[in-house]
Amino acid sequence: MGLFDFIKNEFIEVIDWVDDSNNTVLYKFPDKGNKIMNKAQLTVRESQVVVLMNEGEFGDEYKPGRYELSTQNMPITTTLKSWKYLFDSPFKVDVFFVNTKQFTNLKWGTSNPIIMRDPEFKQVRVRSFGTYTIRVKDAKKFITEFAGTNPYVPIDAISEQCRNTIISKMAEGLAEAGVSVLDLAANFTEIGNKLKPIFQTDFDAWGIELGQFYIENVSLPEEVERMFDKATQVNMMSDKLNQFNQMQAGIALENMSENAGAANMAGMGAGVLLTNMMQTQTQPQQPQQQQNAGSAAGGNDQQKMIDLLKQLGELKAAGVLTEEEFNQKKAEILGKL
Repeated sequence: MGLFDFIKNEFIEVIDWVDDSNNTVLYKFPDKGNKIMNKAQLTVRESQVVVLMNEGEFGDEYKPGRYELSTQNMPITTTLKSWKYLFDSPFKVDVFFVNTKQFTNLKWGTSNPIIMRDPEFKQVRVRSFGTYTIRVKDAKKFITEFAGTNPYVPIDAISEQCRNTIISKMAEGLAEAGVSVLDLAANFTEIGNKLKPIFQTDFDAWGIELGQFYIENVSLPEEVERMFDKATQVNMMSDKLNQFNQMQAGIALENMSENAGAANMAGMGAGVLLTNMMQTQTQPQQPQQQQNAGSAAGGNDQQKMIDLLKQLGELKAAGVLTEEEFNQKKAEILGKL
């Protein structure tokens, strides 16, 4: 190798970058102190932006495409270097590749509970987590406000800062939503859309754009969840009991129509049976048209009351009514006598 070849190898003729890691946001081209040849070939791939920097000042910016670095394609850098004429000499600038693709499935979550005002429960401590997406929308601002002089910035470094911003603003957003914790799940999309502009205000300062923001879950303290679980169980048992009573009433009425015996009434649910009995047996009689029929109607009512007492005694003996329920209904009937 001759002296000329050695010198030529010290100059950079091709500049490009392929992200093998798939998680790099900023990458400074490693020039190793070498200068760039005049008319060197610069390749900017899709989802990339290249920014030149000369002695701490921003030079030209290049979007996806292939470029020949010369005075015609470097107007800002030419001004910075005070190149008044066409030049044929190597030059020195810093070359930064910025990845502008959408970084997806980034996680966020509250490490400590957020105290939110609830219209039903006053104050509730909640935890929340979800995912979001971001991308760099302003390469120069991103370098200035976030990357600084770092030659390499991974997505983890950015997502950590973004996550802190989201968590700090989350309490404010949930408070402004004014939704009860019981209705949060049904309003995740609406709440996320309201929170997104709040987060974007901080992201703008770094040249970053928040793409999508998702709330996947909001969890309550364990003691509150246990209370809700018990309430749910009670509601379920109440519904099941009502269904059972209705079913038993239907069966008993069917049996009564086939066999007009008082013993068949024991198949009816206690609550439904007593209600129907009291409504039918104790209902006041219609006014009699003839004055002399009043005493006979009174006698019939008393006989019906006595029959009802007998039926209640049979239900108690069959175990359908408790002692307390029997005494309560007996006292009501005796009071009408």
